[in-house]
Amino acid sequence: MDPAEKPAECPARGKCPVFLAVSSGTVRYAPSGLGPALEGNLGEQPSDTDSQPHPDEGHPPPLEAVPVPWKSVGPYKSHRESLGGLPETPAGEEAQGEEGPAATQLDVSRLRSSSMEIREKGSEFLKEELHKAQKELKLKDEECERLSKVREQLEQELEELTASLFEEAHRMVRDANMKQAASEKQLKEARGKIDMLQAEVTALKTLVITSTPASPNRELHPQLLSPTKAGPRKGHLRHKSTSSALCPAVCPVAGHILTPDKEGKEVDTTLFAEFQAWRESPTLDKTSPFLERVYREDVGPCLDFTMQELSALVRAAVEDNTLTIEPVASQTLPTVKVAAVDCGHTNGFRAPIDTTCALSGLACACRHRIRLGDSESHYYISPSSRARITAVCNFFTYIRYIQQGLVRQDAEPMFWEITRLRKEMSLAKLGFFPHEA
Repeated sequence: MDPAEKPAECPARGKCPVFLAVSSGTVRYAPSGLGPALEGNLGEQPSDTDSQPHPDEGHPPPLEAVPVPWKSVGPYKSHRESLGGLPETPAGEEAQGEEGPAATQLDVSRLRSSSMEIREKGSEFLKEELHKAQKELKLKDEECERLSKVREQLEQELEELTASLFEEAHRMVRDANMKQAASEKQLKEARGKIDMLQAEVTALKTLVITSTPASPNRELHPQLLSPTKAGPRKGHLRHKSTSSALCPAVCPVAGHILTPDKEGKEVDTTLFAEFQAWRESPTLDKTSPFLERVYREDVGPCLDFTMQELSALVRAAVEDNTLTIEPVASQTLPTVKVAAVDCGHTNGFRAPIDTTCALSGLACACRHRIRLGDSESHYYISPSSRARITAVCNFFTYIRYIQQGLVRQDAEPMFWEITRLRKEMSLAKLGFFPHEA
């Protein structure tokens, strides 16, 4: 090798560990095929032998770095070269020196292309991941927006529902207050009507007493008996002890005290027990023992007329409170004009002629007529039939007052009033009635 020729530089200079070790003198390497001259050079000691220790005899000398020219090894001839054939022609060395940089550049370009490919793939992967993340973020934003709309809708519905509930509650309270005010007004009016009816009943009773005919039946109007002329009644004996022990009776409707008669009174325990049981839960049901007895003993016989079919209709109308009794004017009845001397009247007209009672079938002067319910048909009745119907109507009116809670009395005065009404039904059934002028 010409010493003036510059050896080929290694492309990995400065990085290869072998190069660093050889250049620093730490390692000396010489192949065995270089000849005796190179081997003799390897055996020489460096100039600074004083600084290094001498090896012991019998041991091989240590390895030392020997500066040799760098030989570029091609990628295809590295395994074919032999260490023994180191001297080569200059043409071979020049070819090897030209192939070394080209291979190095090829490797670098491959590395660069691989690096670029890796970078591109990494960039594409990151772009895909970024795109996926953006899609997920967009979906989450849409979901958040949807949930936000749902929340706003629910809040709006809740506000509307709350407002409607408050409006409904206010409306219910307002309606309840209006109903309460109307009920209180009706109660006040009902109490006023009750007071007015009580006053009317009192006035009617007074009117009945004061408008009694000139020759009244004293047996049916004991109030008209004077204290000096009211003697013992027929069939009864007067006892001072009995008459003095009587207590004044209280009228259930008018509320004033009646003068007790001179008859003796004694409560029938059976009848009174039945009345008390009925008074606990008053009803118009005929199956109760009290009303069943009254129907059997008083109401039934009192309304039992000759005309059975019409009697049944009258009884049903009395029970339903749909019976109407109307007075008949004298001009509506058939009249006959006669001389004033014959009838005793100065107007030239006599009293109404006799007609036939629709209930009893008797021919008599009928001054009243009845109407059943909403029917337009009228039936003329005799005074006796009117008295019997009136007595039954008075009894039903009083027990209806008890049922409605309008009679505020103890049990015993109520019982005696019912007994008096039953007595009137019995008398009317027997034919006793007040004479009409």
